[in-house]
Amino acid sequence: MLPLPYLQLRRILIRSLASSSSLSAGSSSNFLNESARSFLLHRNLTPLIHHFRHHGAAGRLSYPLQLSLSHSFSSESGENDVDQSSQSLATELLKDPDLVPLPITKRLQLSFSHVKPNPELVLNTLNLSSEAGRTVLGFNDWLVSNPDFHHTDETISYFVDYFGRIKDFNAIHEVLAKGLGISGAKTLRSSIDRFARAGRPTKLISFFETMEKNYGLKRDKESLRMVVEKLCENGYASHAVKIVKDLANEFFPDEAICDSLIKGWCVNGKLDEAKRLASEMYRGGFELGTTAYNDLLDCACKLCRKKDPFRLHSEAEEILVEMDYRGVPRNVETFNVLINNLCKIRKTTDALDLFHRMGEWGCHPNSETFIILTKSLYQAARTGEGDEMIDRMRSAGHGDALDKKTYYEFLNTLCGIERIDHALTVFEKMKEEGCEPGIKTYELLMANLCAHNHLDKANSLFIEAQKRGVPVPKACQVDPGYVKMPKVKNVEKKRETLPEKMARKRRRLKQI
Repeated sequence: MLPLPYLQLRRILIRSLASSSSLSAGSSSNFLNESARSFLLHRNLTPLIHHFRHHGAAGRLSYPLQLSLSHSFSSESGENDVDQSSQSLATELLKDPDLVPLPITKRLQLSFSHVKPNPELVLNTLNLSSEAGRTVLGFNDWLVSNPDFHHTDETISYFVDYFGRIKDFNAIHEVLAKGLGISGAKTLRSSIDRFARAGRPTKLISFFETMEKNYGLKRDKESLRMVVEKLCENGYASHAVKIVKDLANEFFPDEAICDSLIKGWCVNGKLDEAKRLASEMYRGGFELGTTAYNDLLDCACKLCRKKDPFRLHSEAEEILVEMDYRGVPRNVETFNVLINNLCKIRKTTDALDLFHRMGEWGCHPNSETFIILTKSLYQAARTGEGDEMIDRMRSAGHGDALDKKTYYEFLNTLCGIERIDHALTVFEKMKEEGCEPGIKTYELLMANLCAHNHLDKANSLFIEAQKRGVPVPKACQVDPGYVKMPKVKNVEKKRETLPEKMARKRRRLKQI
């Protein structure tokens, strides 16, 4: 609770602001600018501040008062004000609690009483306070006690994501307990995702069983599907199968859950278990979709790449024949899986043949198909065909996918095979298409140019990056293999002949 003189001063401040604004609107509304308004406010507030300093009240309140005034006058600056407030809050959260006498909640109440929190401010502050740890719990307590802020499902999910990144699940429990009745789908999704990514499948299952009682989160078939999906994506298929079987009487599994279970075994590389589960599902009356067969196909191709690449065609053909037998149609993802795995074993020609035959099954390539083939063609040093594939991708209507990340992958592939000149050509093409290169793109090209001893081109790129406002480091090393060393002539001492030896002796005797 703030002291009484400070509250009175704030009340008088608000009244003076209202009176000064009405006065300026009535007399000279067209001529009074921001500087005159601030001067008027300063003149009205100066005697009040001197009065409190005279009575000794401002001695202990001067710091929060000055901070409050400075932020009140800059509250109209919009996004800049939010960024400054986020930076100030993050600085306060990152202070060592052992070196500051007051707890974090008290400090925030005293120093930031003027701030009106919103979801954007909360997210920015958490992103800037990655090293704050459990001090963020005090920040949450301050938000709960702030009358100008009310937690939503979205803001609680921010705190769950923050503590999930540092694997502090006890703190997540405290946040969810205080958000009882507010948490919803976003918080549930963040909680399940963080438990699965942190490698805590058992805790995730126990969380799902008690979340409706402890946190008010809805426990239904949709939430079960989410749990199974996250467990399978992170390779915990056995835990996912167990929870589905245990809750089969309460939530009967559907095709989406069955597809997720197939994917879980495929992520683990256990193709036999995935096929066994697929057979059980067919016996149970379930129908597997194209997604499940794509996962089976990808798992079979990866195992063949690892153990015996020559069996890839036969294993893939077996799964494709089963798809035709079951009446499961192929889609573009089916061809992407095959093309990607063929390119991984340097079967670029076979991948191109499959690419040209996609229309026979009524499928059309998407942006992922073009990107995979372009990188494979560049990797095979077929640079002309790679450029044609980029043009074909743009003419097919997938030019939006050619962003700076995609171009960086192309340039990285070309630099990897030491085609630096062609990488510069693609880089110029990238800029012509309106794609702004970032710091990683400039660093990649400059490092490879310097390594190949093209210092003039690297320097021109550095100047270009400076003009664009991209902060690129200038120091790069030259690969010793590309340094041109000066040729040194080996001068060997010749053996003297007998006449030369006798002449040298005569010269020596004459000197003596």
